[in-house]
Amino acid sequence: MRPRSDGGCDYVSFLPGQGAIDAATVEMREGSHLPPQLPLLKRRSRLGIHEAEACRRRLQQEAGYQRSEPLF
Repeated sequence: MRPRSDGGCDYVSFLPGQGAIDAATVEMREGSHLPPQLPLLKRRSRLGIHEAEACRRRLQQEAGYQRSEPLF
């Protein structure tokens, strides 16, 4: 999660792949949320496990994202 000046936030979530075929992948969802509106999903992609971990570290170190509890 990364807070914004308008009271909303940008978020990225990483979800493990489902089933035998997707076991080695992670689904990355990027979106934004401005309460009380519903969250807006901007982009969705599939990454390998190691690629997802590198992306998570980069978002935290360079883009200002912070680990948080699920927003919704």
